[in-house]
Order: sequence, then C-alpha cells, then structure tokens
Amino acid sequence: MRRRSLLALPAALLPPSMLPAPARAQPAWPTRPVRIVVPFAAGGSTDVSTRLLAPRIQQSLGQPVVIENRGGAGGTLGSDVVAKAPPDGSTFLMGTISTHVLAVGLYGARLPYDPEKDFVAVAPTVLVPICITAHPSLGVTDLQGLIAVLKANPGKVAYGTGGAGGSAHIGAVAFLNAIGAEATHVPYRGSAPMLTDMLAGQVKLCFDTPALIAQHHAAGRLRCLAVATAARSPLMPDVPTAAEAGLPDYRAYSWFGLFAPAGTPAPIVQRMKQAVRDAVLDPANRAKLVEQDLPPIMEGSPAEFAAFLRRELDSWVPVVRASGATAD
Repeated sequence: MRRRSLLALPAALLPPSMLPAPARAQPAWPTRPVRIVVPFAAGGSTDVSTRLLAPRIQQSLGQPVVIENRGGAGGTLGSDVVAKAPPDGSTFLMGTISTHVLAVGLYGARLPYDPEKDFVAVAPTVLVPICITAHPSLGVTDLQGLIAVLKANPGKVAYGTGGAGGSAHIGAVAFLNAIGAEATHVPYRGSAPMLTDMLAGQVKLCFDTPALIAQHHAAGRLRCLAVATAARSPLMPDVPTAAEAGLPDYRAYSWFGLFAPAGTPAPIVQRMKQAVRDAVLDPANRAKLVEQDLPPIMEGSPAEFAAFLRRELDSWVPVVRASGATAD
C-alpha cells in the first residue's frame, strides 16, 4: 500500500499540531508614540514650526507625537541619530537645507550620514526666506545702490550672518558671485548677537530672515533692500524681491522637511506624508506659518521631495565648497 504524502491529506484529517499557522495581519501603524527629532535647540524657527504642526500630525496618526531637540554641530548630531534609528516608523527627523544639503559641502567625507542613502524623504514643510539688509550709515537705499558700493569697495564692506556655512552665509556668497563683487564675512554665533552689532552699526550689511529684520526695518533702524525669494515677505510688503530689484536669477533661502531612516516601509512613509500635508494645509496652521513668514511648501509626493533634494545638492554644494566655509 502506497503512503500518501501528508501534503495530500485534507486539512481536516491532520492533527492540530501539524496545521499551518494562520497568516497574521500586520498591526496598523502607529501603535506607539512617534518621535520627531529637531536637530537644533528649542526656540528656533525649525523647532517653532515643528511644534506648530505636531498637534495636527498627532490627530491624524492617533498616537502622541513627541518632539525631541538634539542640537549640535549645525544639526548633524541629531540628524545622525535618526539616520541610525530603527526604520520602523518610530523616529523621524525635521531636516533642513543645512542638515541635508549645506552639510555635504561643509563636512565632506566627515559627514557621518548620507542625506540621500541614509534617509527617506517624506514631506517638505516650509520655506524660510533670506533678505539683504543694510545699516542706514552705509548710505544705500536700494539693491542697485548696494551693488555699486560693493563693486567700488572690493572687500571693504563687512557683512554679518548667524554663522559660517549656514543658509544665510551661503546665500551671501551666492549674491556676491551673482554681482561679481567681494565683501568680508563676519560670522556670529547666532543671529541675535549679529543683530546687536548691526543695530550699533558695527557691521553695515547682513543676511538673515525677514522675521528678524522686520520690526527694525519698520522703525528705520535698518533698511531691508530685497527679499531673495519669489514672493515679497508679508512682514515687509514694501520690500521688493531680488528679481524686482534687478537680480532675476538670485535666490537665498532655507527649507524644512520631514525625513525617515532609510528602509522605513512605504506605507508608513505615505501615511506620515499625508499627516504632514494635513497639518501644513490646516487653515489655522497655515495662517500662523504665513504670519511668521514661513510659507508652506507642502506639495508633491515623497519621490518628488527626494528629486527636489537632489536638485538642491547639485545647486548648493558647489557654492558651499567654493565659499571656503568649513565645519570647524
């Protein structure tokens, strides 16, 4: 009598111990709190905008969203924490142009992560404009006047930024390259001390955000000459864009966006992308962002955000390297 293979027996005749285990449905994500690492100190625009969006993201996900500030080394310390985190949807990074673009030029081979290979781009959130501002004692009233002064005095005008290698500094380098002029960079440890010296006239020119400059421009203590993005700032509607002021191809800005560790499953990335989009487009949130001159840029898929990152790397890393700025 031939033996029949166990595989040929009806399941009803097999002992329970030999029945195949039923397929288990994967639990819906998230099942526990979600952490968003902000790689800068509390109180800055990256932190403020993330905390503004977090409650709406939490509402969409149905789990607590915890913001963790991990500052240091221009945002690269906190970014590296996320790059090495488990790709299970428990940890995300609010990255910026500094952590994912400028750092490549500043650190080179010493950067402990690859912005493209070690992360999945999830969703952009906001744009941060950079504006060009002069002290009244410089004697210029518009951008063309500033360009004339810089060309007539190569290297003699000092300009301040909140730090070497930041988006304002690299934006200043791009400006000087665009007009074919030279000026002397004075890097500060943050925008606050730089603003103090600007108001005192110790530096005559600075590159920073409209949010920092607006009240002093309105009071006449400083004169903002141009905003280096496509639209005027709602905080200073009288100030032209760089294009309106005669530099149609000049742009200077920062941006923020959410990233996940490489290997994070696509369904998690898509759901978080939708949660971020809902948060950015929420009418109350959108109004608050615009009031702070942080216009939302929440459009496109994760793949389109990744393509945007590649274009930013191609555009800005050569400028950083040509500037001579380092992370030291």
